[in-house]
Amino acid sequence: MDKTLPKILMIAGFGDNSSMYAGLCDTDLARSYTLVPLDLPGFGAPAQTTQTTLQSLAHFVAETARSTGAEIIMAHSVASIVASLAARQPACPLQTILSLEGNLTADDAYFSGTAADYDDPETFRTAFLARLDGMAEDDPVIRRYRAEVAKADRLALWQLGRDARRFSQETVPGEVLAGATRVIYFYNPKNCPQSSLNWLAENPMHCVVLADASHWPSVDQPHMLAQEIRLALD
Repeated sequence: MDKTLPKILMIAGFGDNSSMYAGLCDTDLARSYTLVPLDLPGFGAPAQTTQTTLQSLAHFVAETARSTGAEIIMAHSVASIVASLAARQPACPLQTILSLEGNLTADDAYFSGTAADYDDPETFRTAFLARLDGMAEDDPVIRRYRAEVAKADRLALWQLGRDARRFSQETVPGEVLAGATRVIYFYNPKNCPQSSLNWLAENPMHCVVLADASHWPSVDQPHMLAQEIRLALD
């Protein structure tokens, strides 16, 4: 690891883990920055002993940013809320959030928020995996995601999803993201709900369109994503 290169922490979205960023480690981005894939508690790392919430994960991320000195974080989907909350923590060095289709409105919690419709972790996990099975038949990107969700701690998965629903109902995630620090938003409009596209139109931020990418651009378009990140950060 070249200690002179700036560091990019990388955190995954709902139910996923840092394996979603494996493709970026074989791109030019990894030669310009030190990539630091970070498994969140319950999602690749041991679950927290307390309740898993957006804020509890934000504390974990902020502590990691302080210990590594990372000033940049890449966050996917609902993890953009985590990154936003982490950047607001005292003495947190994070100055830039690279948001990969991060949650902007309540409609973006179309996976995570459904946890609030279930009374216990196992029932939610079973229903969520069955939903992904139906989507994964002809989609290798969803198949990979489904396999990683199956490894997640079921209680953490349920608790985080319920908290994401609560948070999205009580506030506007896009406002929290935009107000946290410098943000660069990467997205394919085809993947986003209309309410989020409307929010972006009304609240301009630095955006990069990833044509033809899935909701997981680091998985199916790592080289394109790497190139766009380098251009945006230069």
